[in-house]
Amino acid sequence: MKNRKITTIDFHITSECNQECPYCWGPMDFENPVSTATAKQIISKIKKAGAQRIVFTGGDPLKRDDVGELILHAKKIDLEVALSTTGDELTARFLKKYGSSIDLISLPLDGSTEEISSQTKKEGHYKAILDALEMLRKHPNIDVKVCTPVTRFNLKDIPNIISLVSDYASKTKARVFYNIFQAFPRSMDPPDWKELLVTQKEFDNLQQRFLGKERITVNFLDHETLDRLYVMIFPDGSLVIPKGAEFYTYGKFLEIDNFEKVLESSDFDSPKHIQHSQKWKKVEWKKCLI
Repeated sequence: MKNRKITTIDFHITSECNQECPYCWGPMDFENPVSTATAKQIISKIKKAGAQRIVFTGGDPLKRDDVGELILHAKKIDLEVALSTTGDELTARFLKKYGSSIDLISLPLDGSTEEISSQTKKEGHYKAILDALEMLRKHPNIDVKVCTPVTRFNLKDIPNIISLVSDYASKTKARVFYNIFQAFPRSMDPPDWKELLVTQKEFDNLQQRFLGKERITVNFLDHETLDRLYVMIFPDGSLVIPKGAEFYTYGKFLEIDNFEKVLESSDFDSPKHIQHSQKWKKVEWKKCLI
């Protein structure tokens, strides 16, 4: 597509999750997600819509029993496959069975210690992420993305987290990306944002302090960057395009006849989306290894 309007669609295949992150903007309390057959139809339509990449997310996509089958289907129709998981359900067995069909795995890291991490994640999550990163060393074909939401709880700890991720990247064969984002005030169950959010000035200062000065490339995403950046399909098959604090629903994805028209009628920022997605080019990276 010469005039591609979208490269990536996030498919939230479940709202189930072991964590209760206060900044989460994923779907909540969807008791009847689409069936495996319908999920495959959605994946096929994502491909036909012109996207080149699908992100399986949630909740935690690993809470869904057929996630492996869905990954294989996406790879079969030549979609790049990313898996965004909380990490505490990731196993060596899963990676051995489906790892060759996964291009990238995204993991959250909220602190450089269990004590700091447990301010926004459940106790034990920090160790679960370290274990997941260790397992991924055996699968260098899978790119690794580590994501840290900056909150009042971990603002002072960001230098330590950067060092941790940088050290890991220097000792593994896989490509490692590190995204630091300003926790965004959007949630289906809003917390007290004043106790959680950092100011724009605090986030800007953080970016100025570390951008381009680390051994690893760090991507900083503030509120302006994150807004109108995502196209999502929720567990019930609905197309959702968020803006600001709101989730705007455009009906069942499979029932939409003109997806491009929906994008144009929404506030989705296609140019920003395209620019953001270029930071991860799996296909081009593979070519450079030949």
